Amino acid sequence: MTETIRLTTAQALVRFLAAQYSERDGQEHRLIPGVWGIFGHGNVAGIGQALLQAAVTREADLPYYLARNEQGMVHASVAYAKMRDRLATFACTASTGPGSTNMITGAALATTNRLPVLLLPSDMFATRAADPVLQQLEDTRGGDVTVNDAFRAVSKYFDRISRPEQLIPAALAAMRVLTDPVETGAVTLALPQDVQAEAHDWPVSFFRRRVWHVGRPVPEQAAVERAAHLLRGAKKPLIVAGGGAVYSGAETELRAFAEATGIPVADTHAGKGAVPWDHPCAVGGIGSTGSYAANELAREADVVLGIGTRYSDFTTASHTVFGNPDVTFVNLNVARLDAVKHSAEPLVADARLGIQALAGALPDWEVEPGYRSHTSQLIARTREIEEECFAPDRNTGDLPAQTQILGALNDVLDDRAVVINAAGSMPGDLQQLWRARDPKAYHVEYAYSCMGYEVAAGIGAKMADPTREVVVLVGDGSYLMMAQEIVTMVSEGLKVIVVLVQNHGFASIGALSESLGSQRFGTKYRYRDGDTGQLDGDVLPVDLAANASSLGADVLHAASVEEFRSAMEKAKAASRTTVVHVETDLYGPNPPGHGWWDVPVSQASALDTTQAAYDTYAAHKQSQRHYL
Repeated sequence: MTETIRLTTAQALVRFLAAQYSERDGQEHRLIPGVWGIFGHGNVAGIGQALLQAAVTREADLPYYLARNEQGMVHASVAYAKMRDRLATFACTASTGPGSTNMITGAALATTNRLPVLLLPSDMFATRAADPVLQQLEDTRGGDVTVNDAFRAVSKYFDRISRPEQLIPAALAAMRVLTDPVETGAVTLALPQDVQAEAHDWPVSFFRRRVWHVGRPVPEQAAVERAAHLLRGAKKPLIVAGGGAVYSGAETELRAFAEATGIPVADTHAGKGAVPWDHPCAVGGIGSTGSYAANELAREADVVLGIGTRYSDFTTASHTVFGNPDVTFVNLNVARLDAVKHSAEPLVADARLGIQALAGALPDWEVEPGYRSHTSQLIARTREIEEECFAPDRNTGDLPAQTQILGALNDVLDDRAVVINAAGSMPGDLQQLWRARDPKAYHVEYAYSCMGYEVAAGIGAKMADPTREVVVLVGDGSYLMMAQEIVTMVSEGLKVIVVLVQNHGFASIGALSESLGSQRFGTKYRYRDGDTGQLDGDVLPVDLAANASSLGADVLHAASVEEFRSAMEKAKAASRTTVVHVETDLYGPNPPGHGWWDVPVSQASALDTTQAAYDTYAAHKQSQRHYL
């Protein structure tokens, strides 16, 4: 006879989650080390009661963390998962209706970045006894449709638990997806509020300790030989290192392979740091905001070895950066979806094992000495460009340029410090200018590039590795969208440095708007002008430093680059969350562009600026092509 225990669905889920572990290379990790949540009707008497009971009775070890915004708690969980190489993440619970749908943006970010997070949105009554309840969508197409169906499009796995016993297969399926490097992303289990509180006799074996083994897929020997054959025939090969190289822990193997073969290594945002910036084979970021060296080598490359990259449009400069008409791709990736992109020779395998296999197949092969020399010359020119961006006379007005602030940050932070960013003009500046020597030092979310990610992500990154200095680099636009998680930092006693760069507008979109002939329309924080009717009046008297102070952070001000350096030293020495506020020039200048990004321009316009921008756009489109 099967031994059972009577628990509510929510209590059963808490016990189950507390017993889940992941394992790779013999090291075990808590798969779900805790639950983020904001309680309301729908989960306060379900998941909320279950977490309280677990804490009081110690029947399950699953700590609860209080966020201030539902989207923010998903971002914190994703940042934690990124720092932990996708081997651990959090669960997030929210109340019925808007509390749950607030998590949808976070779900899209997680799935786009292929990072695991478990979402537990509360749902309407499964019995429908009280329909329509507060915050319920009444859909004329079907009685079983709720707002939580919106999660289906942005989740790698979705299930609605309409009866308690359905939790058993659904929970196991959820863990399978969370621990699958190919399929991972947001996993959503929608929990009707009555089912959460409903009791059931659960088999005790459901709560046993489970270890989910995260394997390393071994490359097929024939595929290794085909890939090695293409590389052996290359005269100007190039490696593009993506996030998969970092999540696999393949940094040592990648560096050794590059040194032995002489193949230069460019990186994506997710791959930066896999090879230290000052390594002789490191040529910097590639693509739309890539470095001079990386993009010059990409234009000449005859064979491109992609390692753990999904080739976003920023990586390929919208299919223009690889200029050789005969370029061939070899893609080493754990996901076949990415391995076959650009008609590549696919090598479906774990990045670390795949690099080892290629090294074994190319024991005596390396690029010609002239190509190594050419790479070194391009790197030297790139360094000159970087130093020009950091130079004291870089600013054109009274305020420092953002590039000068980044130069100062490079100087004052050590190699293990984690810099977090996601949106605005900073990701582009960082891709060219940030000098990462550690694979976890560069934490830029640029798959979804979600404004509001940064502050919340600082929490997850610090929780994942408290020994590292975590620096949130955020512009005023992104700060205004989600600053409230500073309160969570303070309440949890987390020491995070928030560098708040205020330029009174959207610098990135402003520059893009100008380049597209739209004259920076709607991109400045200004009063509405009574004469023009436009938002082009005086600068708004917004005091974001005072706002940060009101949220509980210590605040330091900097009016110059030198004052910023001094403030950063004080922030590093502090024991509490500290915000360093600095104003920069809205108009840059930003680093010089070496790539293109396809953003369509109006084909018909009454504006001279738009007409001129379209002519430029049409010229760039001539070099865009499918890599066939």
